[in-house]
Amino acid sequence: MGMTMSQKILAFHAGLDSVKAGQLINARLDMVLANDITAPVAIKEFNKAGASCVACRDKIALVMDHFTPNKDIKAAQQCKATREFAAAQNIEHFFDVGQMGIEHALLPEQGLVGAGDLVIGADSHTCTYGALGAFSTGVGSTDMAAGMMTQMCWFKVPSAIRIVLKNQPAKYITGKDVILHVIGLIGVDGALYKSMEFTGDGVQHLSIDDRFSICNMAIEAGAKNGIFPVDEVTMNYMAGRFKRKPVIFAADPDAEYEREIEVDLSTLEPTVSFPHLPENTKKPSEWGDIAIDQVVIGSCTNGHISDLRQAAAVLKDRHVRKGVRCIIIPATNAIYLQAIHEGLVDIFIQAGAIVSTPTCGPCLGGHMGILAENERCVSTTNRNFVGRMGHVTSEIYLASPFVAAASAVAGKIATPDML
Repeated sequence: MGMTMSQKILAFHAGLDSVKAGQLINARLDMVLANDITAPVAIKEFNKAGASCVACRDKIALVMDHFTPNKDIKAAQQCKATREFAAAQNIEHFFDVGQMGIEHALLPEQGLVGAGDLVIGADSHTCTYGALGAFSTGVGSTDMAAGMMTQMCWFKVPSAIRIVLKNQPAKYITGKDVILHVIGLIGVDGALYKSMEFTGDGVQHLSIDDRFSICNMAIEAGAKNGIFPVDEVTMNYMAGRFKRKPVIFAADPDAEYEREIEVDLSTLEPTVSFPHLPENTKKPSEWGDIAIDQVVIGSCTNGHISDLRQAAAVLKDRHVRKGVRCIIIPATNAIYLQAIHEGLVDIFIQAGAIVSTPTCGPCLGGHMGILAENERCVSTTNRNFVGRMGHVTSEIYLASPFVAAASAVAGKIATPDML
């Protein structure tokens, strides 16, 4: 029996000719990642184990992004501990205020992850890098510490679900709509510890940013990872950027999948996840009149330049409805600067929105947009659990930048066509 794309990457890094679902392996890592929340825990485990130095200082990335710029003393102490560790270990890829961005947008942008890589990160949305044809997955801080010490990690080889994307997306349909639709079909545990492998003729119509969004939220279906084939779109993104030579893997024709799902992109409608699970998806005819208090456009899911362009296309010559707060967060400094150069920031501010420094901020209820009692927010982030962005009675509606921007103008959940 042949191997899936994910299984081939795992076999290669384990030094094996083949692997099969359920097999336990020990594999070499290309990148180990942590942030200002998870790194301090990993550093404590690193020290507790008696380690004196990391195995490979240029294959570790530490990104201060969750509570950065620091929101309080505890956040400042966590960053300080990570900063001191990075200096002591001479970590090459340490990103602090002025250089940092949201980790899962920053690492691809900086060329630190790419096709054929095996990546772990002490953050569940590390699965983002599957957009580039890498096997990337989230781990706990203990595994992160072991990865820093040995540049190795153990894995149980996952089985896979094949998701066939067909045709060209309809108007206003983005990668966010695709993954919300899929999660709505299979549920938040529908791909538990499985690879979500995306394929089909529809892939060619998805930008790299669309693919980042889709793989980013594979974890919201319980998946171990999400992954796309390496094509011209992938290679163009990595050209002049990726710091290693890409290694391209493709699934065997006889690879075994537990399930196959077909998605016709041409028939999709803008999709919103209602509280309090990403699987609670609804189409426009099912939305009703949901008045909102806040809109957040950004995060590791939808803070890319294409996301900001989509929001700006809706907000241009319009204004955020009175009583609604619209917060826009570019995912990295480079994206922020590009948005300034393209005049997008002018559009946002003239529309009555604010633009923040790159940060995870409100996505996890950190800062820069916490919700009060009974407030509702349309957000391009990835989770809408109870209390995720603030008060336990607040509500989060997950949506694309098109829908989020239109909702800011309408004062209720809306598409651009409804304005």
